[in-house]
Amino acid sequence: MATTDVALHEAFGQREPKRVVNNMSIQVATVNGSGSQSSNTVLLRSIFQMGVPVSGKNLFPSNIAGLPTWYTIRANKDGYIARKKEIDFVIAMNAETAQEDVMSLAPGAAVLYDEPLNLNKLRSDLVFYPVPYDKLVAPVCPEAKLRKLVKNMIYVGVAAQLLGIEMAQVEKALRKQFATKVKAANLNLAAVRAGFDFAAANLTKQDPYFIQPMDKNQGMIIIDGNSAAALGCMFAGVTVVTWYPITPSSSLVETLIDYMKEYRISPDGKATFAIVQAEDELAAIGMVLGAGWAGARSMTATAGPGISLMAEFAGLAYYAEVPGVVWDIQRVGPSTGLPTRTSQGDILSTAFLSHGDTKNILLMPCSVAECFSMAQDAFNLAEQFQTLVFVMSDLDLGMNNWMSDPFEYPKEPIDRGKVLTKEDLDRLGGFARYQDVDGDGIGYRTLPGTEHPAAAYFTRGTGHNEKSGYSERPDDFERNMERINKKFETARSFVPRPELISNGKSESKIGMIAYGTSHWAIIESRDQLRDEYNIETDYLRLKAYPFSREVHEFIEQHDRVYVVEQNRDAQMLCMIKLDIKPELVTRLRSIAHIHGLPLDARSVTDELMSMEGK
Repeated sequence: MATTDVALHEAFGQREPKRVVNNMSIQVATVNGSGSQSSNTVLLRSIFQMGVPVSGKNLFPSNIAGLPTWYTIRANKDGYIARKKEIDFVIAMNAETAQEDVMSLAPGAAVLYDEPLNLNKLRSDLVFYPVPYDKLVAPVCPEAKLRKLVKNMIYVGVAAQLLGIEMAQVEKALRKQFATKVKAANLNLAAVRAGFDFAAANLTKQDPYFIQPMDKNQGMIIIDGNSAAALGCMFAGVTVVTWYPITPSSSLVETLIDYMKEYRISPDGKATFAIVQAEDELAAIGMVLGAGWAGARSMTATAGPGISLMAEFAGLAYYAEVPGVVWDIQRVGPSTGLPTRTSQGDILSTAFLSHGDTKNILLMPCSVAECFSMAQDAFNLAEQFQTLVFVMSDLDLGMNNWMSDPFEYPKEPIDRGKVLTKEDLDRLGGFARYQDVDGDGIGYRTLPGTEHPAAAYFTRGTGHNEKSGYSERPDDFERNMERINKKFETARSFVPRPELISNGKSESKIGMIAYGTSHWAIIESRDQLRDEYNIETDYLRLKAYPFSREVHEFIEQHDRVYVVEQNRDAQMLCMIKLDIKPELVTRLRSIAHIHGLPLDARSVTDELMSMEGK
């Protein structure tokens, strides 16, 4: 037995480490621009194809190349896919961060590293696997320029050998990654095999971590949230897309462009859509409103800085009652902030975006499946309520790979809301654009081009009466604003309902509220609270704002309600406080995280227990 192995076993107080199967967190530490994305994706897909639930989180810098980047793969037999706080298996490829990466590990973790780094001298309570990457890649890749990229595939092969990942699955994942580049696929596969063969001949397995085949991923797919959103927008019938590139939303529109070019070209070769890159976010949202007023299903995608720039046009949409959809892929602010880190920091500002009295409809997807399905919800709600609808995704959901069941083909027809046709106008003789006919606050509208003299109407951001005529009369303004507020109240019954997850055993005094990608940490944290502390909790996942009655009822039914979110100022908790009875406010507690990393369960569990005084 090797000296390191003996030291490890003595440190753990046992002769052999216990096998840990399909329950680990693998972190690959490289530098931005090194081409590691393909290698990491191959590693992720290989595990996924073996039937093991898996998720991938990419932590990358906001420069083009050269700064540290970390990619974390979590494999978990129980299906937990939130970020795991602890790292079990590190692939250290970045000399600048290698020592820090190693020193942050808990005893017993494994380190796969570039041999010249000599990381095995740092600690005696870890398992170290040195690999001479430069020696291994040279015979595989004669072109020196390509070796930096191909070298990353060496660690895929080494990790596959050490962890028990099937080579057949690695090759399948690799050929999918390089589907249109056979020569590149063959070159990278040779590098994988070089690493695999080296590990088999030279490295003795000492860590406890193994990947073994399961059957939990049957029929499932892997996709990122932005791609799912793009697909959903196309199925929802979007025809006008205007945007200005900004991380982390750019890939949503870039992917949508590809989808539309493939599926939205008419038989005569003409596009049935318009996608325009504007000069800035202000222009982009202005075009969305122009297209929405003209009758198109229109949208834009942006991030926090873009949302800030769109504030004035958001007020116009709210007051003139023009439909449109805005995807906000949230990142850390304020200002430029941390543009490649995830956050839920735009919730409060977007809900009340613009000056004066405004309230906006928000949808909050937690999964790639909801990125797809809520796209249709967003466009339907925008036209039903004649306003902007904001879909509040985030960088973690938008840019990372997630497992999912295949998306369901939309079954509900497109709902364009209260649109008067020529026949309607023939029967009515005319209409008042901003009149509340049905008592729900929503007026009727017409679309430009409707063949009737009474179809046309002005829309304006200044004071107007029910017939959209200019007015500064106090009674006209107050009546109009109260009607728009009634419309917002009506929306409570039409937005997606929250999801209630009860403990299933008895009434709990403790409730948890969360939304978006925080959901995955909450699912795991509730199990930790039950298994480790015998504490049962109920959980309400918010899907939309304005809040439906279920939110009020949930708070009334619990003594303490922890609102978990990824921002500093407890923004969702603030919104809930504004909505509920004053006597219920004291029941709310805040668990808020603002480090820019995807939320992990252990942090939630520890903070909740601390606040419970245990």
